[in-house]
Amino acid sequence: MQRDKSARPIRVDLLAVTDSTPSTLFGLYEVLSNTGVVWPTLVGSHEPEDAKFQVRIVSDGRDTFHCSGGIPINPHASIDSSGNADIIIVTDINLPVGMKPTGRWPAVSAWLRRQYDAGAIVCSVCTGSVILADAGLLNDLEATTHWSAKDLFAEFFPAVKLRPDRILVPSGDAHRLITCGGVSSWEDLVLYLIARFCGQNEAIRTAKIYLFGDRSEGQLPYAAASRPKRHQDAVISSIQEWIADNYNGANVVARMVVHSRLPERTFKRRFKVATGYTPIDYIQNLRIEEAKQILETSAAATDAVGRAVGYEDPTFFRRLFKRRTGTTPARYRQRFKSIGRADLN
Repeated sequence: MQRDKSARPIRVDLLAVTDSTPSTLFGLYEVLSNTGVVWPTLVGSHEPEDAKFQVRIVSDGRDTFHCSGGIPINPHASIDSSGNADIIIVTDINLPVGMKPTGRWPAVSAWLRRQYDAGAIVCSVCTGSVILADAGLLNDLEATTHWSAKDLFAEFFPAVKLRPDRILVPSGDAHRLITCGGVSSWEDLVLYLIARFCGQNEAIRTAKIYLFGDRSEGQLPYAAASRPKRHQDAVISSIQEWIADNYNGANVVARMVVHSRLPERTFKRRFKVATGYTPIDYIQNLRIEEAKQILETSAAATDAVGRAVGYEDPTFFRRLFKRRTGTTPARYRQRFKSIGRADLN
């Protein structure tokens, strides 16, 4: 259900109660609020985009309260006045030993049922699934939660088909009920929602911005080439337009020189001054960025990807790709192909 770019922002309400823990709440708020906004800034795009989501924190009242850990929460709206949302996310809650969860949040439970009946997608992170279960939304459906809450579900919510082995479980009519595992699984949820509403490319951008996922290979796999700086050199601008469609050809630098009608040394000097890159670095950046896009979105063999962006020698392509991204083409594809997909969790 990818979002129409001309549509209004998707309205997301993050539910906070006194039992909520703050890390997930504020993490979701930051990432969703900045979706579509931060990426153009980071890569120097000349075409800024609008925010994809309109995000609020809601609670059963409007007064500031202190959640688990003593962190103050100032809700944007109360559940009684919030209106309908497109997405509701119940963040994780603190479950003291011996706490009886049934009937603990009657107003919240009624509100969640109304929102779901009105068509909202209702999600939970970690032990937030207890609130969904108490509202009766998970009866006879598959769901997941933090592994430590398995016995609690067996005792109080036996009608839920609990899958504690899963990280993210979409269930119900049109997959409008989504539960996920431990506290850090909010990252999986947010990428899933972004991919579902805004497309996988936006989810991959988000993962690259916040370095979600396996960081054992450092930051290079997440990095994107910055857009060349603005300049007033008309000749170099024309070359940049030409190279956008011809970067994958043979002897590209020599052809750039011919196309510019400048002496070779003059061309290379002006190109570096105007763009901040040498011609060969500029071409390699274009080629590697295009290779990354192909790896993220297709099943093309690595050698075919190299040829598609202008490298006939597969060994050279693999070496260059690893030098620029910190990882191999195969590992890069493996890292990003599952972004936003529930079936690979």
